[in-house]
Amino acid sequence: MKIKPFGVEIWMNEFENHCEFNLAETCVASLTIAQLLEMSGKNAEVLDDLLPMKMTYGAIEGSDRLRDAICTLYAGQKREDIIVTHGAIGANALVHEALVEPGDHVLSVRPTYQQHYSLPESYGATVDILHLRPENGFLPDLEDFARLIRPETKLIAINNPNNPTGSLMDAGYLEKFIDIARASKAYILCDEVYRGTAQEGDGFSPSIADLYERGISVAGMSKTFSLAGLRLGWIAAPADVRAAVSIRRDYNTISVGMIDDYFAALALEAKDRILERSHQITRGNLAILDKWVQEQPRISYIKPKAGTTALVKYDFDMSSRDFCIQLLEQTGVMFTPGSALHMEGWLRIGYANDPAILTAGLERVSAFLQSLETKGTASATSEVAAQ
Repeated sequence: MKIKPFGVEIWMNEFENHCEFNLAETCVASLTIAQLLEMSGKNAEVLDDLLPMKMTYGAIEGSDRLRDAICTLYAGQKREDIIVTHGAIGANALVHEALVEPGDHVLSVRPTYQQHYSLPESYGATVDILHLRPENGFLPDLEDFARLIRPETKLIAINNPNNPTGSLMDAGYLEKFIDIARASKAYILCDEVYRGTAQEGDGFSPSIADLYERGISVAGMSKTFSLAGLRLGWIAAPADVRAAVSIRRDYNTISVGMIDDYFAALALEAKDRILERSHQITRGNLAILDKWVQEQPRISYIKPKAGTTALVKYDFDMSSRDFCIQLLEQTGVMFTPGSALHMEGWLRIGYANDPAILTAGLERVSAFLQSLETKGTASATSEVAAQ
């Protein structure tokens, strides 16, 4: 099996430990254990739970307590519909491995998390890309989708909310998307790791697992719930998918750590407080970012509807990697180059860090942009994305 290098992960591994202001981070500002225990209201009880805990493998598919807590995030999922995994990245990998075979036809969107097109390609599938365009608000064009799908299409991979654009398919749009997919009986894998971060209401968009009989939802504790250190995710899926996933999961996971399972359950049982904090950060910080973008003559974007990242267009005659390396070297601020996402000419900004970090970092970026302007590197011909 040959697989392409994972652009974003290589970039993060190379630079994220050497920056002062990490505006490439995609998680809502991470919680400390102390904060988690305070939000759970169970500080006094936790040691009583942990000290007698025997360090076995624990429940193979995840504890009943955890899976019941995960079900509260869905409208129609039951405990037996959930399989706990090593992060959402592990969940995605298991689904692709379980469903995709050589010669299958897979559809993926782009930009999205690279797993969703490079993994099926590595398994020998034919992968067609449905390109998300700024003129459509980075939503899938349904006519393009209908043209690309085939009667034999096996799997459609999307993520909603979208990484890196922050676009969001609401219930009505998802239903139209599903209607097109249903004709081919294709599975839809929806990476919902940013679900819960919508800018309006309770933050939750509908889940594909609740809307479509062949829908597969993947999510985890890293982004919305600020607990990437737990390395815990899950799959909500139909019985045939769960059976196929479980066979493969036995070979590479067995079970997640008992302490990870325990703290994830604790967090989801206190989800209202954690989500309140997440919404304060994502909604307040997007307002900061939006004001900054409006003030920059060489920067534009489609304002995100959800998520923790924005894809911005820059009007300078340089590669996105050169832009990001110069920015990091001169200011200590880290962005993600669009080239790592197969979107040259764009930059990904993570805006869900501590508000003080975002504000200070963007101030340095402003000075950097002014220095580029002074040097005359602005492109006279590049097109700026519509607001």
